Amino acid sequence: MPRLWKPGDAYIWISGLALMVTLVMIGGLLFLIATKGLGSMWPVDIGHYTLKDGSTYLGQLQSRELVRGASGVKNDSDFRVKLKIGNRDLYGLDFRWIDETDIASIDYPPEAVILERREWGNYHGYLKEIRKNGTVIPGTAPGAFGVFEDLIHDANKIYDEILKIEKGEIGDINYGIEKQRLKLRGLSMRGESNPAKESEIRLKIEEYETRYKISEAELGKLYTELIRNEVVMLSAAGDEKVMPLGKIVLAFRPNDMGFAQKAGFYVERFWGFISDDPREANTEGGIFPAIFGTVLMVLLMSIVVMPFGVIAALYLREYAKQGLMVRIVRICVNNLAGVPSIVFGVFGVGFFLYGIGGIIDSVFFKEALPNPTFGTGGILWASLTLALLTVPVVIVATEEGLASVPRNIREGSLALGATKFETTWKVVIPSALPAMLTGLILAIARATGEVAPLMITGVVKLAPDLPIDGHFPFLHLERKFMHLGFHIYDLGFQSPNAEAAKPMVFMTAFLLILIVIILNITAIIIRNRLRKKYATSAV
Repeated sequence: MPRLWKPGDAYIWISGLALMVTLVMIGGLLFLIATKGLGSMWPVDIGHYTLKDGSTYLGQLQSRELVRGASGVKNDSDFRVKLKIGNRDLYGLDFRWIDETDIASIDYPPEAVILERREWGNYHGYLKEIRKNGTVIPGTAPGAFGVFEDLIHDANKIYDEILKIEKGEIGDINYGIEKQRLKLRGLSMRGESNPAKESEIRLKIEEYETRYKISEAELGKLYTELIRNEVVMLSAAGDEKVMPLGKIVLAFRPNDMGFAQKAGFYVERFWGFISDDPREANTEGGIFPAIFGTVLMVLLMSIVVMPFGVIAALYLREYAKQGLMVRIVRICVNNLAGVPSIVFGVFGVGFFLYGIGGIIDSVFFKEALPNPTFGTGGILWASLTLALLTVPVVIVATEEGLASVPRNIREGSLALGATKFETTWKVVIPSALPAMLTGLILAIARATGEVAPLMITGVVKLAPDLPIDGHFPFLHLERKFMHLGFHIYDLGFQSPNAEAAKPMVFMTAFLLILIVIILNITAIIIRNRLRKKYATSAV
């Protein structure tokens, strides 16, 4: 037995086994998240369930489990199923558990329709009639469902035009009015008396208000057009429901769709999830603002953390006199890596928001006070807070890279007449670049999933405007933003309909992991190319 342990072979096998188990666990977790998330977008067939008590439901099968008795013991002969019945405005809930022993029959009628609505979640029912421009089209008429789909498509185009006006034209008008109002207030605060300039500002405000009235009238026409056509639906129990077509996002009949149609529908649905804005308290729609905010925040954090981390590591390794003080600084840097992230968030609120942000507002944005511009949460302060959180990782990794650069390379550069700075800049830093990028990779991996510090430094449940738009300076770092990590927390723990939000939780988590992987792979590819380049040049 001692001979087995003495060479260390057993330790190698144990380490390999532990690594294999870890990889299997990680792979299993990713597989679970992917299947739970991606699978939720597949158009599952909808069944017409008739119970023995005479009640009926149209629902999609979500899960099936053994029934537990009062004593907690499973009865192997009895199962129950969870159905997504929709029609929250009728039943007050989206899901219902039904004992299989209570089910009299199950049918899958091809005419069963699922509607995705802008409010109240999905509606499950049958098409009774379409009211188009005052004309009634029976739901059983040939081609009625095709007409229904075309009308929904037209209504969605009108809805997109409404959003374009509200976010585009009216957004520009409100921005211009606010800018002119602040100019007028600035003149008053400075005590300047300039009637000509004041008259010019008021004239511009009147022009904006005239444009606003025109856009408002156009919006009124579009809203009238949006709700002009209606559809009458029948629930499984025979209850009628009249809905304006403008309240419906899409309609489909899963029981009447082939595999190719379902696959195309799945791709369209997935693209909508990535590219659309959220709706229904974030439980429906897409998550594009959260994706955009997450990626932009990580990029800003990387731009800040790399130079500061590299400069600090260069000073500690290359220029600082090695002694007690440097050892204490290194201990402090290592300890910072273990500080809870919420502590960095509290520091960010005090230092960045109330400190630096308050000073910026008092100097450059006096006219807007007491409403803060930079003195409140925003993507800039969130990025800087995460930069502080991850800078110890970059410092440690960079120091390790600098320490690995052979001493004879430094001495050779100095012997050829290069200065200390030239040697550091042209010889040492390029050789240590792979290690620096390793630190950045670790920083990105940690920062992307952080939530606690972001909750108090700028992230919000729903951000109406992206940090980038067409107004100067185009990138608005003072704006609040959405984040995938906080989106998961909000859906899982603060959603008014947590059960319906579960698929969104898994999809968002899968997308967050995917973004982290893409960012890390990009950094790894760059690191490997640099490593190959400088290893080749050194030969």
